[in-house]
Formats: sequence, C-alpha cells, structure tokens
Amino acid sequence: MLKTFLIPPLRPVPSRQQTEIGARTWFVSGHVQGVGFRWFVTRRAGEIGVSGWVRNEDDGRVQVYAVGNTDQLDRLAAFLHQGPPHAHVRGVEQQESPVQQLNSFQSR
Repeated sequence: MLKTFLIPPLRPVPSRQQTEIGARTWFVSGHVQGVGFRWFVTRRAGEIGVSGWVRNEDDGRVQVYAVGNTDQLDRLAAFLHQGPPHAHVRGVEQQESPVQQLNSFQSR
C-alpha cells in the first residue's frame, strides 16, 4: 500500500529588514510648508503601514517621526526626498530614534 504525505508549501522566510522594528526622525528643508507636504507624508505613511507623526517646525522645515521595519522606513525616506508636486525639497536630515508605541500616523 502506498502512503501519501501532504507537505505544506514553503513560506518565504521574512528578511531581517522586514521584521526588525525601528524608528527614524527626519527634518525636511526647502519649500515644504504650505504645499501639502504634511498631507502627502500622512497619506504615504498610511500606504506603507508605518506609525508616527509629521509636523511643521518654526524654522520652515517639516519634521517626520516614523516607526516601522527597515524596508518601510526606507520607502518613506524616498517619498520625503521627493515631496508633493508643489514642494521643493532641498535637504533631508535623518537620524535613528527611540521606538515609541504609536497606533497610527498623524499630522500635528
């Protein structure tokens, strides 16, 4: 008699970049206030699935804080360098930050 064994399909093993949670803060400079930059970042962050916040600074920059895996944070950083259509991004300063437990992404 021949026995049949069911072998479950192999699942891809998540890479370290997909599982390790971290946080970053960015300061975006240029013509980034009054052009929908915070709305743009909030929308992109929601699409990517990170939590955090974005706010205007008194010196004309926009500050962004996000929590996610490395891939997610890299994707958000790419959007920050681009900005919305009417923005002109001159610089993006990035720093690693402590992870805060946040449930969503908000504009402050």
